[in-house]
Amino acid sequence: MIYQGTNLHVDFIEPGIAEVTFDAPGSVNKFDEKTLNEFSDALDTLAGNTDLKGVLVRSAKSTFIVGADITEFLTLFADLEKTKTWVRKASRVFDKLEDLPVPSIAAVNGFALGGGCEAILACDYRIADETAVIGLPEVKLGLIPGFGGTVRLPRVIGPDNALEAITTGMNHKPEKALAVGLVDAVTSSDRLKEGALAMLRDAIAGDLDWQAKRQPKLEALKANDTEKLMSFSTAKGMVWAKAGKHYPSPHAAVEVVERGAGEAREQALNIENELFVKLTQTDAARAQVGIFLADQVVKSKSKKSAKSATKQIKRAGVLGAGIMGGGIAYQSASRGVPVVMKDIRRDALDLGLNEAAKILGKALERGKISQKVVAKTLTSITPTLNNSELADVDIIVEAVVENPKIKASVLAEVEKVVAKDAIITSNTSTISIDKLAESLEDPSRFCGMHFFNPVHKMPLVEIIRGKHTSDETIAAVTAYALQMGKTAIVVNDCPGFLVNRVLFPYFAGFSKLLDDGVDFTGIDKVMEKEFGWPMGPAYLCDVVGLDTADHATNVMAEGFPTRMARDDNGAIAQLAAAERYGQKNGKGFYEYSVDKRGRPQKVVNPKVYEIIGAKEASAEKDEIIARCMIPMVNEMVRCLEEGIVGSAEEADIALIYGIGFPPFRGGAFRYLETLGLQKFVELADKYADLGEIYQVTDGLREKAKTGGTYFKS
Repeated sequence: MIYQGTNLHVDFIEPGIAEVTFDAPGSVNKFDEKTLNEFSDALDTLAGNTDLKGVLVRSAKSTFIVGADITEFLTLFADLEKTKTWVRKASRVFDKLEDLPVPSIAAVNGFALGGGCEAILACDYRIADETAVIGLPEVKLGLIPGFGGTVRLPRVIGPDNALEAITTGMNHKPEKALAVGLVDAVTSSDRLKEGALAMLRDAIAGDLDWQAKRQPKLEALKANDTEKLMSFSTAKGMVWAKAGKHYPSPHAAVEVVERGAGEAREQALNIENELFVKLTQTDAARAQVGIFLADQVVKSKSKKSAKSATKQIKRAGVLGAGIMGGGIAYQSASRGVPVVMKDIRRDALDLGLNEAAKILGKALERGKISQKVVAKTLTSITPTLNNSELADVDIIVEAVVENPKIKASVLAEVEKVVAKDAIITSNTSTISIDKLAESLEDPSRFCGMHFFNPVHKMPLVEIIRGKHTSDETIAAVTAYALQMGKTAIVVNDCPGFLVNRVLFPYFAGFSKLLDDGVDFTGIDKVMEKEFGWPMGPAYLCDVVGLDTADHATNVMAEGFPTRMARDDNGAIAQLAAAERYGQKNGKGFYEYSVDKRGRPQKVVNPKVYEIIGAKEASAEKDEIIARCMIPMVNEMVRCLEEGIVGSAEEADIALIYGIGFPPFRGGAFRYLETLGLQKFVELADKYADLGEIYQVTDGLREKAKTGGTYFKS
């Protein structure tokens, strides 16, 4: 054995050829601090071995290396000097691999992401099997590659391909990786090691010129001034169009490649180090790293719950077709769980089937699925007008009209049809699960399963636990949500549950601004362009449906009469009464149509002001943001304090995945902590006279005073 570490080992596998094998305890390899140190020591040992003729780098696991250990990031980034030292030292470890006095090759299987990709770029040759997925996704964490990826990738695959890969975080599967030159060969899994050894032997024998292959990575980028100008100008334009001003990392990615293009490796790496460190100190990076960590918390919790399930969902039933029911049926069927879709009207069933067919048709058009998959999915959905077809399903998802009496009646009826151990859920967005459970003989097998529209695009499912819901029911429904490819967050019952409960105070803050005469178009502009929401509150109301939003205010007012009292004279109520329902009937705050090219457009019709009154007052952007966001954050804090949601991490993921909370802000709690708890309290106190939704809880005030945090790590 040449070198033995905890996470990797090195040994000769034939005379002169050493194999570096990554094999960390656990399911995956990653570049945590310990692994980087071991890698550095192993490379030092190899560099001094006089018998060495070539090096093979591989993984003993089903995946190569998934990247750096992101769990170390937030603690590390809090210390600027430590971050500077760490990234400089870590990036030079990969230089050691590149500078070995013998040829090297990486045998890539599974994920080679981030640091894993940077490790294979430091090798002279790369061969991949059919399972390989290679990429530099750091931009999704608000960062850029920090181990030499911005230096080596442009010199391996050219600046255009490299800039696209780095600024988008896109992955390369084997065929694409081969086409752009990211790998030198692709083979089958059973021939990966032998294929790598064959190439390595050719390099050792001189049949492959490994030194010529390595040299461009050590020098300035080989491209003339015109090529560079075109590459970087195009990249800047594309990045600005996609990322805008709120995401600094894609812009930094272009800058680092451009500045490093005229430099040899050492100086180019210094530039990468400089910009990487700069990004670690941004709010966007902390937020996006926070999202990744929060997502891991949520997934871990869901998988643990699903693992405990004793009931397997093999066949599902959806009550109520239409667009929502059709979307749920599609999602289940497309993930291998056949569905019986039941309604009382044939036209509703047709609408549900058409919704599923439409989703599949678009995927087929884009080449994402085959005609065979389309046929299999559609034949997995059985439309019916008869309850008897539901007798053998394992789970029911009720998705009928949002009316408590109708839902209660439908649920009571279906309970008599399904098996005694079948689980029953309701896709309600606001109605109390405990109230609906009163209609059932066995409420222990009942819970909420709240999907978000459009179902096939929105990743979140809220699973709502009632006071009688059993743990087994929650476990089985969580497992089903994961089967459907969704992120499941379990919350306790209350009006609006979690996402809608915190959304309506946001709408209330928006309504108060309207009451003060501020124009909704200006509010939308600030909340979209400055705060970063995909839709401003007026636009979002139109998408939700003003009739739906108006109806939900009754539910919220009943649950929280002092904090969320209904405003009969508010703009939402007035527009709903005037039958301006939003996108669903083409008119709400805005009016919706298509232009001459068939593209959707929204415009303001001055007639809307005849209904909601003139809006001629002005407000500064900071005031608009504060008056909309303080109520949402306050309500989320209350939800955590009341135990509606289990953690700040789950709360943040729910808002990001459920209603598109700006990822660069990281969710309500990350936004609160980035702003600073004490500063938030002072800001909220400034508007406290506007009502209870602006008044912070005693718990938040105390946490601000003591310098506490809502995050567990």
